Amino acid sequence: MAVKTDMSKAYDRLEWGFVTTVMERMGFHPKWVNWILQCISTVSYTFLINGAAQGKVTPQRGIRQGDPLSPFIFILCGEVLSGLCRNALINGTMAGIRISRGSPRINHLLFANDTMFFVKTPILEAAQPST
Repeated sequence: MAVKTDMSKAYDRLEWGFVTTVMERMGFHPKWVNWILQCISTVSYTFLINGAAQGKVTPQRGIRQGDPLSPFIFILCGEVLSGLCRNALINGTMAGIRISRGSPRINHLLFANDTMFFVKTPILEAAQPST
């Protein structure tokens, strides 16, 4: 069975603490982690109302689309999901599928903002949602 998930508003939902933890666990130097965090957490937005800047909004999470750093940060965080899927394949909790005889099993494919999960499941279990 294949399940396609769409990570809508994926850039907007990244928690900065998660980004920090991912970078630290991947071995990034603390100074580098701090620089990246400063780039993504010091953003603020103002609104133009009748041509005049009004108010200020400071986001508490997310990375900006269009920022040159954003795709790289998103890929780092996607590596966490990929690692979890890889571990599930190794320990047998998410067996995946084979494309052909003798090929390695795959249990996920990551795209820009979509993920496909492949699981081997009995048809009766797939047809009945769990409660």
